[in-house]
Amino acid sequence: METLNAAELLAALGHESRLSIFRLLVEAGPEGAFASAIGEMLGLPAPTLSFHLAHLSRVGLIRGQKESRFIRYSAAFETMDELIAFLTRNCCQGEACLPKAAACDTTAKRRNPASGVSADSAAACCKPDEQADQPKQ
Repeated sequence: METLNAAELLAALGHESRLSIFRLLVEAGPEGAFASAIGEMLGLPAPTLSFHLAHLSRVGLIRGQKESRFIRYSAAFETMDELIAFLTRNCCQGEACLPKAAACDTTAKRRNPASGVSADSAAACCKPDEQADQPKQ
């Protein structure tokens, strides 16, 4: 991944509404969610939601699939994977320093179950951080 492309992806996620949409779709998994459900869950008006979905789609972080009269959106996990790999490549000069990402050390390990990373440990890196959603006291 090129630095310019990573900057564009990060800029798209730099808006609170777009980050919320993306996190919701990551949590929804490959099946994703319909636009109307996303709007209801996040309390976003349809025009605002449409604007943010279009932006996330344009940069490649999500994709939409038309089903009848509705559009089902899902996270582009391969793009997320490449961004995470770009951000953590050669971190701390190769020393293990990111305990939450240790199970997902490299793109190859995340993609290859024969790499010695168990499904449980790989899934642990993809679970939402419950503490991150807790209000600070």
